This record gives sequence, C-alpha cells and structure tokens, in this order.
Amino acid sequence: MTAVAGTRRPAGRAATRGHGAWFLVLPALIPILLLSVGPLLYGIVLAFTDAQSGRTTATGWIGALNFRDLLHDTLFWESFRIGLVWAVGVTVPQFLLALGLALLLDQDLRLGRFARALAIVPWAMPEVVVGVMWRLVYNPDAGILNETLRDLGLGGGRDWLSGLATALPAVIVVGVWAGMPQTTVALLAGLQNTPRELHEAAAVDGAGAWRRFRAVTWPALRPVALAITALNLIWNLNSFALVYVLTSGGPGGKTRLPMLFAYEEAFRYGQFGYAAAMGCVLVAVVSVLLSVFLVSRLGGGGDA
Repeated sequence: MTAVAGTRRPAGRAATRGHGAWFLVLPALIPILLLSVGPLLYGIVLAFTDAQSGRTTATGWIGALNFRDLLHDTLFWESFRIGLVWAVGVTVPQFLLALGLALLLDQDLRLGRFARALAIVPWAMPEVVVGVMWRLVYNPDAGILNETLRDLGLGGGRDWLSGLATALPAVIVVGVWAGMPQTTVALLAGLQNTPRELHEAAAVDGAGAWRRFRAVTWPALRPVALAITALNLIWNLNSFALVYVLTSGGPGGKTRLPMLFAYEEAFRYGQFGYAAAMGCVLVAVVSVLLSVFLVSRLGGGGDA
C-alpha cells in the first residue's frame, strides 16, 4: 500500500500544479477571450448576415453573399493593392534604416545612452499625435517642408497630402519614421547579444567591416531580423489610425487602406455585415502570413 501510495502522489502533485498554473493564467486569459476572441467570433458570424445600421427589421442570415459581392468589388481589391504597397513600402526602408541606426547605436558613442533614448521618441508618441504633427510638416502654406524647399530655391507650396502622385509616398515616409524605433530596439538587442569575441577574432584575421558584418553580425542577427520584419509587415498591413489622421484615405482613394475601407463601409455607410466580411478576409491574409513565418521558423528557417 505504501508503494502504491508513493507512486500516486506525484501524479496528484502534477495535477495540483496544473490547476495552479491555470489559476495563474486565468486573469490574463479572460481579457483575451472577452476582448479578442469574442469580438473575432462575433465578426465572423456578422459577415454571414445582412446587418446594417438603423434598420428596424431583424438581421437576416444571407450565407456567403457578402463574400461573393466582395469578390467582385474592384474598390476593395484596389484598396488591398494599396495596402500591400503601403506595407512593403514602409517595412523595407524601415528595416534598412533601423539596421543602420542600430549598428550606429551599438558603437561606443560619447552620448550613447542619450542617443538611444532619443531614437525611441517616435515610438513613445501616439499615432494620432504623429499624424497631426506631420500634417503640420506637410502643410502647403506654412509647413516646414515647403518652407525649407523655398529657402533652397526648389519651389514650394505643394500640397503633399492632397496630390494624387504624392499622397501615398508622403504617408509612407511618416509610417517609416513612426515605426523605425521599435525595429531599431529589436535589432539593437540582437546586436548586443552577439559575442564580442567573434568580432575581435574576425578583426585579428584581417576581416574588414563589411566582411565582419556578413560573417559574424548578420548570421547572429538573422532570427531577430526575420521576426521583426514579419511582425512589421503584419502591423503595417493592419494600419489605420496614422493614415486616417493624415489623409482619411484620400485623395481619390489613393491612400485608402483595407482597414480604412472596412471602417467606411461600417460607420459611414452602415454596412456592418459587408464590413465584417472585409475584416474576415484581412484576418485570413494575416493568418496566412503569420503561418508561413511560423512554419519557416519551426522548420529551421530561423536557424540558418
């Protein structure tokens, strides 16, 4: 009996520890279920209905009709194309500039701590504040950009956010500036985790700066670079507040990202069911991108 009791006691302790772990996780799990999973499931159900604002009749189940209409909605697919241009146009220069800044901040600078604190200032600013600030920068009459161009004799007075050819590039510049700090911080953390002995050994062997970067720095930094680039691509594809404050999707829909299009359908035109279908498509696209990244990481792609 003693032996039997002795063999059963660890299982009981494991079960107790399991219940204790769930008890500790529960305070964090409940908000996720209520604020993330619940609205997501409700949005999926709503996408299969004809829900509209201000209707006195009951909402009806229409199956996949919203998705069928969405498949032939050229405006939505144009916004999706603009969203891809925006996401890639922000993510790529954001990474390159952040990498250069991280390499600089990794050096032994005299005011290194101050420079690092200054580099994350845009990250600490709310997107609405960033949007308002850059609207002032791009102001056609008194903006600092046009004033500088006038002082340099390069013209001025251009309305950057209202021009059909300049609105999207101007917004991309703001997106790069606003999102670069978080990429810099991630890359800087990866650089500081690279053993200094490897750099010193490569320098002793006569390797130059570029060769040391290719042979030592980049292999150690690659997992962090892949992770932050994938996350930035997903975040930028889901952008809303910054572009909404800057242009509200104009001019002529040239900066209307998919999230802006879904917002307009829901809260300007009251087509809640149709907007929910757009949201489901965006969730599916982001899920595919995230799955590809996770599969590549779990399959050993991040260790190369």
